[in-house]
Amino acid sequence: MVELGRLRTASRGARVGGLVVGDGPYTAAVSLVDAVLIRIPQPYRDIAVRHRELVKFAVVGGITYIVDITLFTLLKTTVLETKPVTAKIVAVLVATIVSYVLNREWSFRTRGGRERRREASLFFLVCGIGLMINAAPLWISRYVLDLQIPQVSLLAQEAADFASANVIGTLLAMVFRWWAFRRYVFPDQNVRRQMPVG
Repeated sequence: MVELGRLRTASRGARVGGLVVGDGPYTAAVSLVDAVLIRIPQPYRDIAVRHRELVKFAVVGGITYIVDITLFTLLKTTVLETKPVTAKIVAVLVATIVSYVLNREWSFRTRGGRERRREASLFFLVCGIGLMINAAPLWISRYVLDLQIPQVSLLAQEAADFASANVIGTLLAMVFRWWAFRRYVFPDQNVRRQMPVG
C-alpha cells in the first residue's frame, strides 16, 4: 500500500504506487485525487488510477447532484410547487453551469481540442440534451403514468418524483454526458498543460 509519507518525501515528478508527485506545500505534495486514491485498497486503487478522469467526473457529478437535488427540492416545495418539471429544469440548468466550470478546469483539464467558445457551446448543447433526458422520466411519471395527487397519495407522488427525477433521470443523463463530453466537447487528450492541483 502506498503511504502518504512516501509521497511527501518523494522527489517532484517521481512515481509512487502509480501516482505522480507534484508541487505543493509538502516536499512533494499530493493532489486531492491522489490523496483519495492512496486510501483506496488494492486492487481497486489500480483501477481508480487507470480511470482517474472517470473518478473526477464522478466527483463533479456528485457535487452537481447535490446542487441539483437541493435546488429542485427547494423550488418544488416553495415557488414552483405546482410545476415540478419546471423546478427540475431550473435545478439542472444551475447544476450544469457548476458542472461546466468544474469539468473544464478539473475533470477534463488536460483535454480540449476546440476553441473555448465552441467548446462551451458544445458543452451546453450536450447538457441541453442531457436536461431533456433528465426530465423525461419525471414527465413520464407525472403525466403518462399519472403518479400525482389525487390519483396517488402525497407520499407515493413524492417517492415517484424523487425516483424518476433524481435517480433514473440523473443516471441516464450522466451516462450520456460522459460519452458526449469525451467524444465531442473535450475530444483530444493532453492538449492543455496539466497543472498540479493541491
